[in-house]
Amino acid sequence: MMKFISLGSGSSGNAYYLSTGSTSILIDAGVAIRTMVRNLKEYHIDIRQIDAVFITHDHADHIKSVGYLANDYNRMVYATEPVHMGINRNYCVSSKLTFAHTRYIEKGVPIEVGDLRITPFSVPHDSSDCVGYRIEAEGITFCLATDVGQSTAEIEEEVARANYLVLEANHDEDMLMMGSYPNYLKARIRSGRGHMSNKEAARLIAEHATPRLRHVWLCHLSEENNHPELARKTVETVLKEYGIVAGVDFKLDILKRKQPSEVYELTIN
Repeated sequence: MMKFISLGSGSSGNAYYLSTGSTSILIDAGVAIRTMVRNLKEYHIDIRQIDAVFITHDHADHIKSVGYLANDYNRMVYATEPVHMGINRNYCVSSKLTFAHTRYIEKGVPIEVGDLRITPFSVPHDSSDCVGYRIEAEGITFCLATDVGQSTAEIEEEVARANYLVLEANHDEDMLMMGSYPNYLKARIRSGRGHMSNKEAARLIAEHATPRLRHVWLCHLSEENNHPELARKTVETVLKEYGIVAGVDFKLDILKRKQPSEVYELTIN
């Protein structure tokens, strides 16, 4: 059995915990380090028990605490070379990574950390580089794709593999277009290197998920241009158009922006 916890999901900070019991990792480290340590303690998890940190991309809400995890807690940080370069350029990373804590990964090339097999895959986004992760252990396939500008054949293949899926549903299209954001920012979000809408996420799931899929979590919801219940209802409505019933064919949950989730137990039974 694997365990999954979201420690924060949105532009205020992103971090996800995944553990088999013998191996534990973080995906992204955008939550403030003191908050992360405190919240993990509430689950009786010592941050020193985390074996490695995997970064999706170099935007501040995904990396602000990565230097502290490396330098204060001696955690190894895995990212593509362009993302590592972006981390060290980013103003929000006050504690810079040292070479000793830097580990390079390549898209499509799996690596093993303990009993986890981790494969990064390409995700279109306007950062130095961006990846999602497929993580396999104990017969379970867990997939995470956030900050997705648009669906691609590669992402569709990963959705089809997944038993458990964390997928961005950033905004409601009408709320975004009618909202107060300047036009250039609206265009950036809607672009193929921006963020995925509720409907786009729903279609991606509906068209490519298989009966193996057990649970979907919608992540990285916009505070200004989305709402948890709106995201849920939009996704459920689109799924129904494809003959899929959320809560019957698979579970559907919304990850909170600033609060940790419950502990989710991932099994194949």
